[in-house]
Amino acid sequence: PPEKPVNLTCWSRNTKDLSCKWSPGGQGETHIRTQYTLKYKLRWYGREKECENDSTGKQRYSCYIPHNLALFTPYEIWVEAANQLGSATSDITTLDVLDVVTTDPPANVQVSRVGDLEDQLTVRWASTPELKDILFQAKYQIRYRLEESSEWKVVDDVGNQMSCRLAGLQPGAVYFVQVRCNPVGIYGSRKAGIWSDWSHPAAASTASSERLQSGSCDPKPGEQNSTLRRELKQFFGWVRKHAYGCSGMSIKLYDQWRVWLQKSHKTRNQV
Repeated sequence: PPEKPVNLTCWSRNTKDLSCKWSPGGQGETHIRTQYTLKYKLRWYGREKECENDSTGKQRYSCYIPHNLALFTPYEIWVEAANQLGSATSDITTLDVLDVVTTDPPANVQVSRVGDLEDQLTVRWASTPELKDILFQAKYQIRYRLEESSEWKVVDDVGNQMSCRLAGLQPGAVYFVQVRCNPVGIYGSRKAGIWSDWSHPAAASTASSERLQSGSCDPKPGEQNSTLRRELKQFFGWVRKHAYGCSGMSIKLYDQWRVWLQKSHKTRNQV
């Protein structure tokens, strides 16, 4: 006969449905075909029901109940395994749907710079619309990573805020950010709830440390070359007027030209 199924766990998405999964007992299935059936009933009253999913392929160890679930009342849930040699029943799991709720991921996740601060980004998001009319306090979690890294860093202490500022980041780097939600205390439930899936990644880059300081005006390389050519042209024009013969071409002569150039700039600025 089959081993009794184990590790039965269930969760409800937005209080609307119930999904359950389990594992075959012992060393798993043998060559004998085994049929699994998830059954459930209200704990104190009501008739026994069967989950009607097609238990084939990858779905053999899971089942989905799409609707008609009672709230504020515990269910008893179990799995029966049967083959031509006999049957076995899992341990019974007792749960209230409100204690196993998970949500859709937070929506509209946006990441933006914080002014010109090089090491910070602001993350904003919206709560899942399916739970907008349900009494609960959401708890959020953020994770982020550098574009070229596979290692995520997690921010746990976000609480029920709808935004968070990340600090201590690398300047001039692209970061990917995701957010997830835990619906704590739905309708007064004392259970912690189940984390949602992570949201789709949002991305933004921090400000670069190479950006020019306010008031500075460092020329670009092309502009530096243009300035050098213009000064050399002015220098050799000045040399033709003030130097005679090759003996006049020296560093001292160049220094004299620089002094003359500075004086001419001052004169123009005073006019």
